[in-house]
Amino acid sequence: MIWRLLIASLLFGLLVIGPAGAVEPDEVLADPVLEARARDLSAQLRCLVCQNQSIDNSDAPLAKDLRVLVRERLVAGDNDDQVRFFLVSRYGEFVLLKPRFSAGNLALWLTPLLVLFIGAFVLWRGRRQSVSAPGPTGLSDAEEKELAKLLEPRE
Repeated sequence: MIWRLLIASLLFGLLVIGPAGAVEPDEVLADPVLEARARDLSAQLRCLVCQNQSIDNSDAPLAKDLRVLVRERLVAGDNDDQVRFFLVSRYGEFVLLKPRFSAGNLALWLTPLLVLFIGAFVLWRGRRQSVSAPGPTGLSDAEEKELAKLLEPRE
C-alpha cells in the first residue's frame, strides 16, 4: 500500500512539474508581442552546443547568449527575417533547426530521395530478373527416348 502511494505521488509530481523552458526571468522582454516573437524565433534556432535542441529549451550558456542576442535585435527594430539572416550570416545554416532549401544544401535535401529511388530500382530489377528467368524446358527427343527406356517394365 505504501509503495502504491509513493509511486502515485511520484507520478503526480512529474505531471505537475511538466517541461520547463530554459528562458530565464531576466531575459523576458516587457513587451508581450516582442517576447512572443522572441520565443517563436528561439524555438526555430538550434543550440550550437546541444544536439538538435532549440535555444529556447537549452540551458547552455551559448544558448542564453543567443536568446539575449535575438531579443536585442528585436528591440532594435529588426524583423524576424532580419534576425534569422543575421544569425545565419554569423553562425551558418546550422543555426536553423529547419534549414532552407538552397543550392548549397541541395544534396542534403535530395540524397534521401535518391537513395529511395535507387533502392526501388534495385528491388524492381531483381524481381524482374527472377520472374523472367527461364524455367525448366521440355525434354529433348533423345531425353524422352532414354526416359521411355528407363520406364519400360523389365521382364
